[in-house]
Amino acid sequence: MRFFALFPVLLILLVTTACSDRPKTEAPPMELDTTHMKTVTDDFSRRDPVWQPHEGTWVWQSGQLLQTATDRYFPLILREKERFSTLDLSVRFKPISGRIDASGGLVFRAQDAANYYIVRANALEGNYRLYTFKNGIRHQIASASVTPPTLGQWHTLRITAQGDHIQAWLDGTLYLDHHDDSFVTGYVGLWTKADSVTAFDDFRVTGSL
Repeated sequence: MRFFALFPVLLILLVTTACSDRPKTEAPPMELDTTHMKTVTDDFSRRDPVWQPHEGTWVWQSGQLLQTATDRYFPLILREKERFSTLDLSVRFKPISGRIDASGGLVFRAQDAANYYIVRANALEGNYRLYTFKNGIRHQIASASVTPPTLGQWHTLRITAQGDHIQAWLDGTLYLDHHDDSFVTGYVGLWTKADSVTAFDDFRVTGSL
């Protein structure tokens, strides 16, 4: 009798859990103005000096870019050449290990190492989040529930941005659709957190300067 009394509660919990993994936006993909756009790719087969580490330990190894430090809070590397405004930015990432965090992130419209947008996925958490960093302080501005990325497997992060409109994708699914005008243009880059050891590959950005 006690099981049957609890059955409605269990059913609600199951439905809630299933719904939490669904995309949180029905928005269509934005149509970018491709006029005067430039495309940059990097397979990390060799070190390019335009990539400037600001925190963490970044290693070019076996055709990947690895972040291996486990004692820094926000490891960050910026591609300090072109400053993009409208952009379509993507990278593959593989969360390798981490007990506190196991994340990979895409940075865009960075003014410097303390002011930028970041979207990140975390293999230890079932969420996909968009933040601003302002003067080094992180502010969450959008979040969606997702199935956590799998440790040791490749996943794809993607950002599209035009004006104040930002969309964020994980493994081909659009999860975040948000408007924010904190930063208009800036550098792009990569990011991890805490004790995350993460690999990156197949970096690509198409955008207007």
